[in-house]
Amino acid sequence: MTAVIGLIVGVVVGIFIKPDIPIWLQPYLPIMVVAALDALLGAARSYFERTFNDRVFVISFLSNVITAALLVLLGDQLGVGSQLTTAVIVVLGIRIFSNVSAIRRFIFRG
Repeated sequence: MTAVIGLIVGVVVGIFIKPDIPIWLQPYLPIMVVAALDALLGAARSYFERTFNDRVFVISFLSNVITAALLVLLGDQLGVGSQLTTAVIVVLGIRIFSNVSAIRRFIFRG
């Protein structure tokens, strides 16, 4: 629950402060946000399934974000940045929709 509150506070602070994103980080930020969203929804799913572990969440969050950023960096270095970015978005998108579907089934099942 602390992670969710921290995320909400971070989003609200970011909206009001409007920080400048360094130029070198801009290509990686959207992928990192999608990876973080995947980890967050995975945590929500595990919470509803009563298998949530805060250490697993932190490791999953960090590893998702770092791996996604490294894949985009590798794609940029190989000259196929947009194709690899698309592949990462597709894979994470599938995981996000799978987690949302499981959360929805849990909520409506009662």
